[in-house]
Amino acid sequence: MFGTRMSAFLKLTKRDLKYDFPSSVVVFLVALPLCLGIAMASGAPLFAGILTGVVGGLVVAAISKSPLSVSGPAAGLTVIVLSAIEKLGAYETFLLAVVIAGALQLILGVLRAGIIGNYFPSAVILGMLAAIGITIILKQIPLAFGMTESHAFEIDNGGGIAAFKDTMLPAVNWGATLICFLSLSILIYWPKVKGLNKIPAPLLVVLLGVLAAFLFRGNSMKLTAQHYVAIPVVSSFQEFTGLFIFPDFTQVLNKDMWIVAITIAIIASLETLISIEAVDKLDPLKRNTPTNRELMAQGIGNMASGLLGGLPLTSVIVRSSANVQAGGRTKRSAMLHGIWLLIALLAIPTVINLIPLSSLAAILLHTGYKLANPVLFRHMFRKGLDQFVPFAVTVTAIVFTDLLLGVGIGILVAIFYIIRANMQNAFQLEISEQNGEKTVIMTLAEEVSFLNKVPIQQQLYSLPKNVYRIRIDGEQSRFIDKDVIDVLKDFELHAVSKGIAIQLHAITYKKQQLKTN
Repeated sequence: MFGTRMSAFLKLTKRDLKYDFPSSVVVFLVALPLCLGIAMASGAPLFAGILTGVVGGLVVAAISKSPLSVSGPAAGLTVIVLSAIEKLGAYETFLLAVVIAGALQLILGVLRAGIIGNYFPSAVILGMLAAIGITIILKQIPLAFGMTESHAFEIDNGGGIAAFKDTMLPAVNWGATLICFLSLSILIYWPKVKGLNKIPAPLLVVLLGVLAAFLFRGNSMKLTAQHYVAIPVVSSFQEFTGLFIFPDFTQVLNKDMWIVAITIAIIASLETLISIEAVDKLDPLKRNTPTNRELMAQGIGNMASGLLGGLPLTSVIVRSSANVQAGGRTKRSAMLHGIWLLIALLAIPTVINLIPLSSLAAILLHTGYKLANPVLFRHMFRKGLDQFVPFAVTVTAIVFTDLLLGVGIGILVAIFYIIRANMQNAFQLEISEQNGEKTVIMTLAEEVSFLNKVPIQQQLYSLPKNVYRIRIDGEQSRFIDKDVIDVLKDFELHAVSKGIAIQLHAITYKKQQLKTN
């Protein structure tokens, strides 16, 4: 299947050359520094970052039916990858987790689980992305100032904050710091310059970093070797093949490896489905991507990436939106960008190694800020406490513990609010009064579960004493739990004993059975 699609891909039409070829160049220029930066933030070899981008372009795009989505290493997975590599102790073991995560995604796609993202509260997902953004920022601050690892923040378990290890100021490299702040200015303000903003800001950041590092040579602001990107430079095919790292299949029974694999499969699938939904909304032709097919494509891509030594990948909104804005029309744009990444890896590694790490840190700081934008916090607060509290709890829990535990805590809080809302919306109550006698009409909701039993019971037994007539109407209900019916039947006997006229309309065990069958 993959070979057939590659053959079709090679037949570029005039339409492809007009739209997809130039957009692929733009996506490549955006993806190259991001691939390097994400690999750096993940604690993985920089070669693995570019390799993952190549797999995202040549494998995932060939299988996917998304016309505009671009896949590659994702900022949203850096926290998981960083902690997983440290926890598992060997990169080869981590690669096995990536392969298994891909297999799990493939199974999810075959089982048509593409709708899984709809069952996760949006507040928790947004909180997860915001927390990842905060963690990325914390991790990149030392590199932004040109510090060595001994002066960096420690990020425990992929999340929690620790203090500086020792004094910061003497370790600051002012050349790297200046490059980072100038790069941030470009990333923020360049896209607002009309006419010139067609040139990708990340490309300018890389060019600025290379030029500034060259100008700083020979003075107190010079950068040392540890301040630059360092991908291997190969001079032969044997050296190139030696760059690939392969999974350690002897760790297949490692419990921690399976936990990492399942975590990657879930988070990568969610991030992909969120990204696909966003890209489809950006598509000027309003095409719809089959989500089950996308999960299968991502699964095969992650299996290929893990087998070759790459990072886990997802559909990435930054590169995908750049593809849309550059005028891409079909998947050939994403596939071509994968070819450009491969050519760059083979042909110009020496040039890539001229890029300062502080330039990549600036790109990641900007990415982290977009994930944790204060506007998002204000937006969630305005949506009400039922949205803001799960969101804020998820952010806090992830930052101070780890991603998986934080998401779990956020889901529990979200479930609490869902249950609370369900309990409050169990019925509508109308009380009217005539000649000093009150009539009560309780209209049950469309779905009345056992969770509604207590509020209905409390409401009925707390009615005013001078109630003369009660009507409980279940005509609009499609489902009424049997426990609730028992409560209503018991109250009916209670009301009759008190001399209250009561009518249970459309509420019987027979009706219940018919509605649930």
